[in-house]
Amino acid sequence: MGTELALHLVENHELWVWNRTEEKTKALVKGAEERGASVEVVSDIAEAIQGADCVISSLFGPDTVRDVLLEPGVIPAQMTWVDTTTVSPADAAEFAEAAEGYVHAPVVGTLGPARNGMLGVYVGCGDEQRRTEVLELVSPWADPKRLIGVDSAAKAATAKLLANLALAVSAEGLREALLLAESTGMDADEALELLSFTGLQFIRDMKAPFVRGERDTVPGDFTVDAIAKDARLMIATSEKDLPALRAALGSLTLEQTRGRGDSDFSSILVHRHDL
Repeated sequence: MGTELALHLVENHELWVWNRTEEKTKALVKGAEERGASVEVVSDIAEAIQGADCVISSLFGPDTVRDVLLEPGVIPAQMTWVDTTTVSPADAAEFAEAAEGYVHAPVVGTLGPARNGMLGVYVGCGDEQRRTEVLELVSPWADPKRLIGVDSAAKAATAKLLANLALAVSAEGLREALLLAESTGMDADEALELLSFTGLQFIRDMKAPFVRGERDTVPGDFTVDAIAKDARLMIATSEKDLPALRAALGSLTLEQTRGRGDSDFSSILVHRHDL
């Protein structure tokens, strides 16, 4: 996702790029060249940040944010830090307390919307001026109708978890709908067609190509590991039981135990008979 976000900035901004796995920067370098632009890939994170106007991070989860950015103390106190990583509200509040310039800006959507500049984006910060500046900065990768500013980093984190809860629970609902249909002798294609104009149509439209075998689950648009991590953040955050989410997490966890963590989370649909 970080690569796709950066590609929306290469033509109008100077970018210094760092990744823990330098090999992963090659797609960004190539994409920038195709756009007649360039990026500077550096091997040291401090070099990427030194002299920058803004830092944008796109990491796997809150522990990675701590390990890579907070604990080494590489971000200057006043620098605007735009963090797109999915974290919990408590994590976001912690990061905002630790770094004055922290702005939480998680994105909603997969690689297709990212490439098309049509992601949902929540921008959360208590500093209205900084929030306004970041709303403008991230606008190239956002659907204008879903670019939303909120008054705290924690609120942006909550919004992202709500969005991904809907995704996880809907996927589990589609898995169970297919199992129900097949138990009556109906095939998956017919069941998918009959789910038009239902509450499952959104996830049906998103994941039907995987169910029909038109797309492979590797590489994933949104991996099992990633959404399972998010589901665990949701469960840890909620003071109430979330049984539908726990069911979805059970299906995702089983896929992880079978070595499919790097697969698209539609793996719970494709391999539904293995569960």
